Amino acid sequence: MSCAIPLADVADAWLGELARKTDSAALTGINGATLLGERAMIGGFRIPSRRSAGGGCRLYDAVGGTIALNLARPTDRELLPALLESNAFDVADDDAIAVKIAACDADRLVVRGRAMGLAIAAEHESAPAEPACRLMTEGLAAARPTGRAPRVLDLSALWAGPLAAHLLWLAGAEVIKVESRTRPDAMRDGDGAFFALLNQGKASVMLDFATVEGREALRLLIARSDVVIEAARPRALAQLGIDADAIVRATPGLSWVTITGHGAEGEVANWVGFGDDCGVAGGLSAALRAASGSSAFVGDAIADPLTGIRAARAAWASWASGKGGRFGLSMRGVVAEALAEARSEDAAVLDRALVAWSAAAGSPFPIVRRRAVGSVSPLGADTFAELAPC
Repeated sequence: MSCAIPLADVADAWLGELARKTDSAALTGINGATLLGERAMIGGFRIPSRRSAGGGCRLYDAVGGTIALNLARPTDRELLPALLESNAFDVADDDAIAVKIAACDADRLVVRGRAMGLAIAAEHESAPAEPACRLMTEGLAAARPTGRAPRVLDLSALWAGPLAAHLLWLAGAEVIKVESRTRPDAMRDGDGAFFALLNQGKASVMLDFATVEGREALRLLIARSDVVIEAARPRALAQLGIDADAIVRATPGLSWVTITGHGAEGEVANWVGFGDDCGVAGGLSAALRAASGSSAFVGDAIADPLTGIRAARAAWASWASGKGGRFGLSMRGVVAEALAEARSEDAAVLDRALVAWSAAAGSPFPIVRRRAVGSVSPLGADTFAELAPC
């Protein structure tokens, strides 16, 4: 059964706006469905039901509601006995986990799981989502450089942040990707083909953040950049001695984009979130249940590509204005915003798309246009050149 990826039309509209603002022919040649579906097509994924397309996240029924629990990281399952307050089950057995969760209160599980650092969400979240994009710190105005696109420092990993930097690269930006010597982007080895797609054309810098020299090199790269994209929780930046707000306030024209699962300020800034669970938190699975009668995952980690597009738009607009500033992107908020836009545009069309998606569970993922992949720099290949004195 063939069907469209829900919210692809919204992604297409956002991408079209970015293409117009940047006057980029490369962006004009891409559509929203491609960005939402290309990882799934590369991986041969199927339309998901209660287990995510990539396999790391699952929907579980609990007392009072349904939750999404992402166990994609190796250490996540080690936390399950504490989450479920029991050692009497096999943490490798998803059916056994489901039995335990079924006896627990959904809201309490979400609260406890988030405090423990698990990526967990409720199908019906009790608190409203943070805005998709929030101005956190006003910048200092600067004249926009003429005759060149921005210089972008990509400090992010996995999908949303690297996609944002990739879209800016397609718009003509120079992009430098920075990775930790001890913890490089996990997608580099875990999903090499998709990594190459998102990181082609970027210079590659590798730094040892455990050293003074590595942290000083990072500050140097930030000082030379027009746009910084990162997806770290506040603690991670603090450990590097980086005060993003202070840097933005002191650097005319600098645009800083922070991508988080649920928000970049307050308690929610410390909640872990990935594309699948943030899609659930943003209301997509609840919308699917309302339209079709059953819950499931919508898309493939759909909060990631939607946030990547939204972040690229925010970064370009800030740089083009010359005002700079620090902007917080909430993946959950981005999904909620996209869902609201689709419902506002035509609620009946949205519902039909969701019903078709539900009916197609288990079928191959929709085929999208395959994009060409250019050269990808080996890890750290450009470190010396990028750190050389200007």
